[in-house]
Amino acid sequence: MPGYQVKHQTVTIGGWDYAICSLLDNQQYADPQGTAQNAGMGESGWPLFGQVWPSARVLALAMDTHAIAGKRILEIGAGLALASLVMHRREGDVTVTDWHPLTETFLQDNLRSNTLDNLPYHAGNWAIDDADGASGLGRFDLIVGSDVLYERQQPDQLARFIDQHALPEAEVIIVDPDRGNRSAFAKAMAALGWSMKMTTAAKTQENGDPYKGRFLNFTKPGTASVSPSTGR
Repeated sequence: MPGYQVKHQTVTIGGWDYAICSLLDNQQYADPQGTAQNAGMGESGWPLFGQVWPSARVLALAMDTHAIAGKRILEIGAGLALASLVMHRREGDVTVTDWHPLTETFLQDNLRSNTLDNLPYHAGNWAIDDADGASGLGRFDLIVGSDVLYERQQPDQLARFIDQHALPEAEVIIVDPDRGNRSAFAKAMAALGWSMKMTTAAKTQENGDPYKGRFLNFTKPGTASVSPSTGR
């Protein structure tokens, strides 16, 4: 027994059904080896990776039509990696990263359930400086994430992580449900030379549920960007 309970659901993105195994609810917790605790993850934060959050649905829908051909793509703070599954089905060159010790387990299960080939996975901790590239993660043309600004220390850490793993002409797309840390993140990215274009996301998710949030699209001056579809 894994020590936690799961559920199975179907998420429909762009006319395609994705079978997703997720945690049963936000009350799950199982860390018998102390892996999460050693990484600084408490009980309240442990189950957050294992839900299909509204912002993840919004990002996945945008990535169903976004230009990805020929790009090396990274999903940060991926959780259940719904957007990565969508891009992988489109034959995108996607790498998944998250710091939760069970993300890879759920990723492999969901890849099998959707008859998709394996995806590269990399355990990523934004608090660790990787300026010398020691992690082996490399650099990417497109970096995407959803609802990744929910803790006070994250804006600076995430901005540095992105900058260290972005190619010079990279595009960064973050779906943010109007978190209070958005302004600090924008300032941290600006300090690293990134400019931001902010657009309002559609007021409903693909399943009809209401949504309130924005797309944060970052590029460095002199590079072209393609804004994701906001559904408006």
